[in-house]
Amino acid sequence: MPHTDPTYSPPATPVIDPAARRRRLRLAQGVLLLFYVTGFLGLAFSQDPSFFLQFVPLNLLLTAALLFAFQPNKSGVFIAFSVTTAIVGFLVEVLGVRTGLLFGEYTYGATLGWKVLETPLMIGVNWWMLTYMGTVLSRYVQAPEFVRALLATLLVVGLDVCIEPVAVRFDFWEWRYHIIPFQNFKGWFAIALILQVYANRTSFTKRNELAPFVYLLMLLFFFGLGFFLK
Repeated sequence: MPHTDPTYSPPATPVIDPAARRRRLRLAQGVLLLFYVTGFLGLAFSQDPSFFLQFVPLNLLLTAALLFAFQPNKSGVFIAFSVTTAIVGFLVEVLGVRTGLLFGEYTYGATLGWKVLETPLMIGVNWWMLTYMGTVLSRYVQAPEFVRALLATLLVVGLDVCIEPVAVRFDFWEWRYHIIPFQNFKGWFAIALILQVYANRTSFTKRNELAPFVYLLMLLFFFGLGFFLK
């Protein structure tokens, strides 16, 4: 029932203090930096990196949870986008592992944690994170939607290029004959572009203060490890 009292005013929309928001952002960045720097030092300098590798799934979950927390409007549409992207990412990896048609012939190791159908559940979370970050970062460019989708796809594939040498070294996954096929990057480009077009056609707030930091942190982490361990 609408209010008829002329003195009534609706509750004010809560306003987040900018200083509190900045503190929250700096705290999240500090936590992530601690995890990634610790992981980098452990994997780069430890004689037995297995202790640090057991925390890889936890690190991915923490990163995903913080990205999700900094999404401004967690609408039903955004939740549906997130779930759909993670499921599609997981299923294409299942198809990839079982057929070798999408990315080439590969198998997953133990590092990414629990598997279903020979595929780690965390790989779906990884596809969501990369797709989401690519979508958010592409919003910084004033361009037509498809151009943004292409840019976001290149950001996703570029990060995968940095991940691959580290992944094969630390038992994330293993390629047949120990050679990373070019087919892998073509498959990633195709799937990532489809997901970016889907993201562009989905109406949710495509803004996240933490996303640029996370993307840069992951890029430096994997590029640095790949360069250092050559």
